Amino acid sequence: MNSDANLAQSAQQMQETFAQGLKQVMGAMAGGGFGAAPGFAQIGMADAQATLPPLQIDPLKLLEIQKTYLADISTLWNSGLQASTSKSTDRRFSSEAWHQNPVAQFAASAYLLNARTLMGLADAVEGDEKTKARVRFAVEQAMAAAAPSNFLALNAEAQKKAIDTQGESIAQGLTNLLHDMKQGHVSMTDESVFEVGKNVATTEGAVVFENEFFQLIEYKPLTAKVYERPFLLVPPCINKFYILDLQPENSLIRYAVAQGHRTFVVSWRNPDESMAEKTWDDYIEHAAIKAIEVTQDITGAKTINALGFCVGGTILGTALAVLAARGDKPVASATFLTSLLEFSDTGILDIFIDEQSVSYREMQMGKGGLLKGQDLASTFSFLRPNDLVWNYVVGNYLKGETPPPFDLLYWNSDSTNLPGPFYAWYLRNTYFENNLAKPGKLTVCGQKVDLGKLDMPAYIYGSREDHIVPVGGAYASTQVLPGKKRFVMGASGHIAGVINPPAKKKRSYWTNDKLPQGKFPAVQADWLKGATEHPGSWWTDWSDWLKTHAGKQIAAPKSYGSRQHKVIEAAPGRYVKAKA
Repeated sequence: MNSDANLAQSAQQMQETFAQGLKQVMGAMAGGGFGAAPGFAQIGMADAQATLPPLQIDPLKLLEIQKTYLADISTLWNSGLQASTSKSTDRRFSSEAWHQNPVAQFAASAYLLNARTLMGLADAVEGDEKTKARVRFAVEQAMAAAAPSNFLALNAEAQKKAIDTQGESIAQGLTNLLHDMKQGHVSMTDESVFEVGKNVATTEGAVVFENEFFQLIEYKPLTAKVYERPFLLVPPCINKFYILDLQPENSLIRYAVAQGHRTFVVSWRNPDESMAEKTWDDYIEHAAIKAIEVTQDITGAKTINALGFCVGGTILGTALAVLAARGDKPVASATFLTSLLEFSDTGILDIFIDEQSVSYREMQMGKGGLLKGQDLASTFSFLRPNDLVWNYVVGNYLKGETPPPFDLLYWNSDSTNLPGPFYAWYLRNTYFENNLAKPGKLTVCGQKVDLGKLDMPAYIYGSREDHIVPVGGAYASTQVLPGKKRFVMGASGHIAGVINPPAKKKRSYWTNDKLPQGKFPAVQADWLKGATEHPGSWWTDWSDWLKTHAGKQIAAPKSYGSRQHKVIEAAPGRYVKAKA
């Protein structure tokens, strides 16, 4: 009994220590720790420490975790510094250098044991789902930051490289650190290799319209004939459009042009202080709706086909609802790629959103100001800290390596600002209150918004492993759009799932013509049970669908724009080259 009492007392001390440590971690995340503070503070973690209720852990689970930990730590301690015959399955510690260094191997083993135990405690926390998700996220951040691989004094692989290069790797690492401090972010790729308009965003075209919000790019046809109904792409304004036009071989824009579509793309302006008071209404009226009107003016088409990607899909959906309320339906079909129209399932981003955090953002920038692009980019990177942060810290600074050229990561580092009022409105009315999906709840551009009036055919795509727009959240659009719909799920994540050209013959996608109704995200799982997997890219499926809504083929235009909308400059234009 005395032993059990001691164990219970020790377990209680473990819980108290865990709770106190967690508060310190969350405070560090909001106030400067882990290198992610600006992004976390802007999006909502600044208030997480204050709103976190007292932590309670099931006593039986706590005792089990403690027993397991004591047994494992005893085994590890008894093994001492003896070399192990097996390598770690964790890639941070899998190199031969870790295996050959008993001290480093012991440090890695102890770290992994502590990480497993802390994650076990996080999973055992009692409370609502948001509280448990916040706890787990905070523990993941702390453990990712505390890995021995992140420190030169403990990283056997970096130490071996320093010896092998006679200290040159350390010198180069310091050079890399100074370079990244100057540019303001950790290098994920060799950015010197890329130049927008030279080897990314190279599809031939011209800017045919611009205002203070966007430039409209028209692309040169690659076919003798084009479909009579033009095609407009609305990319996310939190990133630059050339994610859809990285290289010729993986460009969705070039693919659409090659399929015979007369293609136009919105290239968002990177906001500066002159746009600090712009609102959601401004972006709908003067950007999305204006882009539709100009596309119609240039082509003479009564209706067009449109595509929205990520936040671009939310903007497109809102714009179409405003137009529908005005009695205008200029879009014959709409494609929504990894977009949210119904925000019941927002995945990990939900941990950042509550009344306190949203009210704080409204107070801070609801009337004016800018959300800095690097703050937002930092937050998204820390959603996958080992892959998108610490991996590069170790490689760049401890090993003195230059990351290899990678077009997608170059784009990922090319951040954009957001106007504060736009951002504050977006947080409250979509992520927090889910008002966009409530018929008549919102007034945008003077019109009551009702997505139920968007009765055009819709192609809705979600990525299976998307951590930004969960596939269940993407599927939710099928529940609020009343027209004929096709939902397709692709493999991989938010970006890699979308940018999957057919020529690569990679991954797969799933289709199911039946669209079950129900609660999110479980209803998407019901859809998947009856889905059929197809090898390769979803692009071919989408292309076949889009052609059925594109009308007859006509002679391709021989020049850009029109008499009213003349060429301003060659694609990709000035706006996309502006740095945050």
